[in-house]
Amino acid sequence: MNPLELTLGIMTAVGGFVDISELVFAAKAGSTFGFALVWVFAFSTVGIIVFSEMSGRVAAVAKQPVFSLMRHRLGLKLGLITLIASIISNLITCAAEIGGVALILNYLTGGPYLPMVIAVTVALIASIWVLPFKWVERAYGLLGLFMVVFAVALVANHPQWHQLAGGFVPQVPDGLSTKELLTFGYFAVAIVSAVMFPYEVYFYSSGGIEEGWSPKDILTNRLTSILGMGLGSLLAISILANSAVVFGPANVNPEIPGSAALEAAIPFGKWGLILALLGMFFAVAGAAVETCLANAYSIAQFFGWKWGRHKKPWEAPRFTVTWILLFVAALGIVLTGVDVMTLVEFAVLFSILVLPLTYLPLLLLSGDRAFMGRYINGAITKTLGWFYFCVVTVAAMVALPLYFLTSGGNG
Repeated sequence: MNPLELTLGIMTAVGGFVDISELVFAAKAGSTFGFALVWVFAFSTVGIIVFSEMSGRVAAVAKQPVFSLMRHRLGLKLGLITLIASIISNLITCAAEIGGVALILNYLTGGPYLPMVIAVTVALIASIWVLPFKWVERAYGLLGLFMVVFAVALVANHPQWHQLAGGFVPQVPDGLSTKELLTFGYFAVAIVSAVMFPYEVYFYSSGGIEEGWSPKDILTNRLTSILGMGLGSLLAISILANSAVVFGPANVNPEIPGSAALEAAIPFGKWGLILALLGMFFAVAGAAVETCLANAYSIAQFFGWKWGRHKKPWEAPRFTVTWILLFVAALGIVLTGVDVMTLVEFAVLFSILVLPLTYLPLLLLSGDRAFMGRYINGAITKTLGWFYFCVVTVAAMVALPLYFLTSGGNG
């Protein structure tokens, strides 16, 4: 298998795990609770691997992306509700990513924020317009690998490795007050949501169809899901663990994206800071591309339009106009002056509410022999799929109460 075939998974994982929400929540989780939330990242990673593999297999065998299934399995009304909720969630997420890229560019260059927001949006639109889909994957996915500096920095920051290893065991820290327990619960739910963002599955399954996957690509899909999402998880856990070592003892609350870059700057100085910021820039920019295209894919697939970046822009005009307008709408949200971190919180909340409706039709179809033939879910995949569906359903039920009770994790 050509290693470049893995770039779809790399882009999905780097943009999905290490987007603006992960930079903030991973760093804040580490500074607040040390290594105690590492297990939530690991737990959620298994879930996104299961559903990514499932969506890629359905794309390869049934040639059906996720939102083509919504209308078929949920019916028009419920499917439309899911579509609207997904559009809102992804649009807010895209706005947060654009704002995050502009902030990082501001850190790198010192340029004013709002002009940076406009420049970033124009550059993202131009890159999607000009580059073929494979090169969109490769450009953002591979350049986002600058984020590996966080894993290297973790070694240089000398954590207590036995404590970090203990973080993989499900736990709730002892001695927490009721308020602290609620905050811990909020962070756990937010991490589940951020790791299992629905746009990752929309983008990944549509990308598999863009690349012309067939049943012979089942192994490629499985390896891409495991290795890509595993890499994303490693980077997110590295950010959390670095924060536990660097910010926790100093009682620093890393509330802005630039704080995470200091984790690499402390052991490696100026060049560590630059590499971290570059990795963040391309990872978050890749997430902006993913969320916008995922939204456009969803709308086009639901209504049966021609879609895909494998087509010339004028060959799928409604799809092309849709993703451009979505970028413009996300830009409009950022230009209102709303704080990027507020957008991050809203994006996480909306996404967790959409997750059950996203994964239910995928579970049903991937287990349907009439569609999948001999490629239906095996016993392990079926069990894990329904288990994680129950998890995200419970998370969706408690997300809003925890948000209000903890003032978004700040209470």
